Amino acid sequence: MPLDPQAKAVLDQFASMGGPQFHEMSVAQARELILGMVALAGEPESVARIENRTVPGPAGEIPVRIYAPVGTAPFPVLVYFHGGGWVIGNLDTHDGICRSLANRVGCLVVSVDYRLAPEHRFPAAPEDCYAATRWLAEHAGSLGGDKGRIAVGGDSAGGNLAAVVALMARDRGGPKLAFQLLVYPATDTDFETRSYRENSEGYFLTRADMVWFWNHYAPRDEDRRNPYAAPLRAASLRGLPPALVITAEFDPLCDDGNAYAARLREDGVPVRLSQQDGLIHGFFQMGAVIDRGRASVDEASRALKDAFATR
Repeated sequence: MPLDPQAKAVLDQFASMGGPQFHEMSVAQARELILGMVALAGEPESVARIENRTVPGPAGEIPVRIYAPVGTAPFPVLVYFHGGGWVIGNLDTHDGICRSLANRVGCLVVSVDYRLAPEHRFPAAPEDCYAATRWLAEHAGSLGGDKGRIAVGGDSAGGNLAAVVALMARDRGGPKLAFQLLVYPATDTDFETRSYRENSEGYFLTRADMVWFWNHYAPRDEDRRNPYAAPLRAASLRGLPPALVITAEFDPLCDDGNAYAARLREDGVPVRLSQQDGLIHGFFQMGAVIDRGRASVDEASRALKDAFATR
């Protein structure tokens, strides 16, 4: 399918601005750049309540931000992990999407500010995310949440972390998760897939960017073979919660997500794959400029509502 006209307009705007790509920047520069892209998500929606707090983690307190919708507690809970290649991004870069999901799903959204690489390499991020999810499941009631309806979700590196937390929860005896929302997740370190080759340059996220991110996050080969870094390498995906996997056609990570959805299906996990033809990496967070980004958030919200309704 041709490139979506609105996605093309975004790419043309990026090209007109010039400047280096992520892999040509310092870590500090890349973190500053991603903060400047928040406006692409649109005006932040109002929610009933926002609380910034910390929860215990393996190396100290983990900051989280809790978004509560209008309504009567207890609410189902979505634990959300932001994207950014495990190197960039924070609670503020994904504030808008968390607000939207809280309102559309009618759930608590808890955004987790996990430790970033290269200061904290693998397995710091997944261990933080798992610890936060476990704590939130155990203490959901005190936050206005329903401990029997907990889901995980995230985009890009956050989609990777959501998939990994689901694996950890299965392997470590809980918590029991109702659903996993995986938005263009990175699931492996194979940079020679069709989508990596065909979308290596020109579509916002590049192959070289992903090599840069992985080199900061998990530079050792033995770590890249670990399924808690590359969940597609898990021996089995049986027993994982149902999933919605959203991918984009013009994204180096397209085959990562598609292959993971196929593996989930092969291993008996209920999964729906939603490949968005014509779109680019990051579109889920570009609702102000890409209409199908908003539509995809609606699709994700419906899937979460359905999953919570069956619990």
